[in-house]
Amino acid sequence: MTSSLAAPRCEDTGDCDIRCGVDQNDVDLWLLLLNSVATWAMVGLIWFVQRVHYPLLALVSSDRARPIALEHQRRTAQVVGLPMAIEGVTTLGLLAWHPDEIAAGWVWVNAVLLAVALASTVLLSVPLHTRMAETPDDSVGRRLVITNWPRTIAWSARGVLCAVMVHQVLTH
Repeated sequence: MTSSLAAPRCEDTGDCDIRCGVDQNDVDLWLLLLNSVATWAMVGLIWFVQRVHYPLLALVSSDRARPIALEHQRRTAQVVGLPMAIEGVTTLGLLAWHPDEIAAGWVWVNAVLLAVALASTVLLSVPLHTRMAETPDDSVGRRLVITNWPRTIAWSARGVLCAVMVHQVLTH
């Protein structure tokens, strides 16, 4: 005899998938929440970089740029590695499993914005940082400020979109 207070087994309710005991809606929500937290961490970081850090790098003379650029690369990797990894994994997860309250199109827009931010990082920022470390000149810092705008805009748009998606799920 089972107690009426006992949680129903998934075999009894028919509400579970292959991973008996795990509600798919919970997985979807956690993917979205983790994605949003990681995205907003990157939004804060990218605005700090855009408004404070890169303008300061633009002031560094070419004779001092090399050690500063190398230290920047070392420290930045430590700060952005985890949120960027979480963003990437959870974005892929959301493409496969997103909450029903969110249109698939919004999840794809979210993924495209991440692709823009990452492509801008790889194609614009990394080469400029490499140049600053290997053959510095006074223009590299200024170019970093200018070429960082696509990342700043993409991550900011992702942040807004994540907030909208979380709102849709929590208020539906």
